[in-house]
Amino acid sequence: VIDGAMPPRSILFQCIFDNLLNSHNIFIQTYQCVLKFSSIMTHLTHLLLLIGGSLAVLTPQPSSGEYHLLSDEAIRNINNMQSTWKAGRNFHEATPTRYIKRLMGVLPDNYRHRLPVLVPEYNLEEIEVPDEFDSRQQWPDCPTIREIRDQGSCGSCWAFGAVEAMSDRVCIHSEGKVNFHFSSEDLVSCCYTCGMGCNGGYPGSAWSYWVRHGIVSGGQFGTEEGCKPYEIAPCEHHVNGSRLPCTGEGPTPPCKEECRKGYPIPYKKDRLHGKKSYSVAGDVKSIQAEIMKNGPVEGAFSVYADFVNYKSGVYKHVTGEELGGHAIRILGWGVENGMPYWLVANSWNSDWGDKGYFKILRGEDHCGIEGSITAGLPA
Repeated sequence: VIDGAMPPRSILFQCIFDNLLNSHNIFIQTYQCVLKFSSIMTHLTHLLLLIGGSLAVLTPQPSSGEYHLLSDEAIRNINNMQSTWKAGRNFHEATPTRYIKRLMGVLPDNYRHRLPVLVPEYNLEEIEVPDEFDSRQQWPDCPTIREIRDQGSCGSCWAFGAVEAMSDRVCIHSEGKVNFHFSSEDLVSCCYTCGMGCNGGYPGSAWSYWVRHGIVSGGQFGTEEGCKPYEIAPCEHHVNGSRLPCTGEGPTPPCKEECRKGYPIPYKKDRLHGKKSYSVAGDVKSIQAEIMKNGPVEGAFSVYADFVNYKSGVYKHVTGEELGGHAIRILGWGVENGMPYWLVANSWNSDWGDKGYFKILRGEDHCGIEGSITAGLPA
């Protein structure tokens, strides 16, 4: 490519730009970029173009009437446009948009990795679904259900939503006797079929990995809980928190098939396996019945710019660009001011949103929340 010259046609590809996975229809002029191509002979071939300069991205540019997604003006605009939920400051206004986007770790082709829908053994028509349901109250002897984890500067939500729900389900199916904290570190770093680690992955592949390989125990960063605690430090991307400020985008930790020093159980013996993994049908009652019978599920949905400013109420998208796909854990449901909602646990620590939780419109597959539900059963 000649400096300053534009090639005759656009190239569609996936590009890791500043360590952030994006798909764009672009004209390459001059820049440094890693292109990823798939072929029959190789799963992933890296081509490095060292052509320094600038990259012209053919995406719509914000108009003069639009606001930066974390600005006070954007928050006021959201609150003026609707009344079902309250927007507020969760992130420092100076937080780069690329950092926010990296938290959305469900890759765009996630639909290709969905698991088959399980036909339940029970008769759905015979199940009486209550108006409200909260897994935290239903299974009080399972402490992981009440836990809000922190994925840190890593696009590992696909793994967090999975290990959180797995931990809940092992406890629920043991009637509170087994409290096994599945390691997000182990899944993010060692599941090579799950995607790209901190650069995104697939919830369905995470649950399949649990069945095939098993996952060891491990607590949050800074703890000595389990075999492999999380290595990526939580950082303060919020406003009123006590953590150190976020300084960048961390790489995926290397896979280590060994437990931390001093842990008494060998790595391979610490693994717990799942018995089966599956998708849940996308109708509301099927999802509700699955949660009532087996515990919280992992869901994925499209995140828009207004969502990152959520503080309370029932979220319904009103403004802003799509930032990416995000995986979460659905705990239950209810109705607030006449609006049905799903009760959801996020993985951006307890300073975000409503102490780490949020509610989102139920019954309309809002932002795709009901169309990508994944779960499994412990062995």
